[in-house]
Amino acid sequence: MNIEKIAKAIEADADADKPLPDLRQALEESKAHVGRVTTPEQMLVRQAREASGMTQAAFAERIGTPVATLRDWEQGRFAPSGAVLCLLRLIIKHPELTAELGA
Repeated sequence: MNIEKIAKAIEADADADKPLPDLRQALEESKAHVGRVTTPEQMLVRQAREASGMTQAAFAERIGTPVATLRDWEQGRFAPSGAVLCLLRLIIKHPELTAELGA
């Protein structure tokens, strides 16, 4: 991976008014496989929501949590509690259960 070549190509395509000061560092991190890490909990939250077919807002309301909390879980800023993880596992296996949560 030629970092400088890639960086120059990106810069050529980018808006000249918007500098990309961390571009080379980001490319170096990508090359070294350093960067964003996806946790099993994040994947579980997303899988459950996707299995339900709901948006973040609808799913958060259905499971009784603020949408900001759900976003934090999906983005890995915070991990859900053990009880929530258990609920999410049930939803993945039985997505129809989300209808029961709204009742």
